[in-house]
Amino acid sequence: MEASSKPAGSGSSTVPAVYVLGDSLADVGNNNHLLTIMKADFAHNGIDFAGGKATGRFSNGKNSADFISEQLGLSSPPPYLSVIKNAGDTQAFFNGINFASAGAGILDTTHAGECLSLSKQIDYLSTTYATMVEKAGNERAQAHLAKSIFIIVIGSNDIFGYKSNGGAAPKQFVSSLISTLQGRSRIYNIGARKFAFLGTGPVGCCPSLRRQSDTGECKAIANSISDLYNEAASSLLREMKTELGDMNYSFFNSTFAMQEIFNHPSDYGFTEVEAACCGLGDLNAKVACIPISLYCSNRTNHVFWDFYHPTEATAGILASDLVDGSGPHVYPVNVRQLGAL
Repeated sequence: MEASSKPAGSGSSTVPAVYVLGDSLADVGNNNHLLTIMKADFAHNGIDFAGGKATGRFSNGKNSADFISEQLGLSSPPPYLSVIKNAGDTQAFFNGINFASAGAGILDTTHAGECLSLSKQIDYLSTTYATMVEKAGNERAQAHLAKSIFIIVIGSNDIFGYKSNGGAAPKQFVSSLISTLQGRSRIYNIGARKFAFLGTGPVGCCPSLRRQSDTGECKAIANSISDLYNEAASSLLREMKTELGDMNYSFFNSTFAMQEIFNHPSDYGFTEVEAACCGLGDLNAKVACIPISLYCSNRTNHVFWDFYHPTEATAGILASDLVDGSGPHVYPVNVRQLGAL
């Protein structure tokens, strides 16, 4: 049967599919298929997901990739490594695929051998495109991808790995990230034209890095690198748009959005903005969320699920802001507007 370029269950969405590249903030189970310690396929992850079981998401429930897809009227795309095990299901390639892998960074050296690096994810996207061309022809495959949205969530792991002692200065480090990111622009050559790029959040405020301070303060150097990265990534996208013309994008400043939550937690239903819900030790951040860890009874009032990742509640708020929000959080257009272009 000839593959359709319109996914089942797309409803009234003007976007035929979403394709996701990134790290653990968007991984929906790729790392379940890898020999790596960077997994979340065990309790208490997934406690609030349908069925109450761990899926490989680093969350108590859904993550940003799930919410963005849903808000566009689409099913959250499945992990690539699970789709290719079902070799005959080429329709899945047209319905959207999630390539995100926990631990991934912009740099190939970030958690090398433990995850699918961004460059590897793009290799798999190229393979996906080749299969689509084989099934539906180049013209239809190109048209489909041009209307689809490519969600990119990357950079946090590179920043976590930054070493101030003996390493590059923050500006040099960020320049190396951006020049590497620029080299990954072959996604455009494959046919991608609409990009939803999520900048890094205030990574120095995650429980793991707060715990490194005697006072529980955010780690300033990590946050300043995140700010530099967001500024540079936004500039890169603007330059690409000027150069390429037919490319469009939404840039989401996750730091601005998260700072809003930190500054006014009660407006969003939160009472705990520092400690993780699941873990052990100070701020529940000495030990990861593993089966022996303790977890909070009310996940909706915690910003953080574990020592690095947001709760389902936080992910849902951020995704809504990205899809339907406005500047300065998301610009030059939000994702719903991007889909209509």
